[in-house]
Amino acid sequence: MPVIVVATLTPLDGHTQNVLDAFGAASPLVHEEKGCELYAVHTDGKRVVVVERWTELADLQAHSEGAAIAELNRLNAGHLEGPAEVLVTENVPIGDPRKGTIQ
Repeated sequence: MPVIVVATLTPLDGHTQNVLDAFGAASPLVHEEKGCELYAVHTDGKRVVVVERWTELADLQAHSEGAAIAELNRLNAGHLEGPAEVLVTENVPIGDPRKGTIQ
């Protein structure tokens, strides 16, 4: 069953663009990783939220220990208030199959 991750990062004041730029640099590497089905970055101007979908937990674990995350951490050094809040969840499809799940 696919694994859905929601990660929230809080940039330091005035550093949101730096964090978005870091994701812009690292995301092509992540998109090529085994099991990456979705890796999408969003912001409300104060926080950066990443929504991910991995084929299986082993793929997510490999991602978390891989070169792309190491590079992302390096690029984000000095730009974040603290560590990311990461929620690893299991998809629970509900209602309309096209609208009730992350495809």
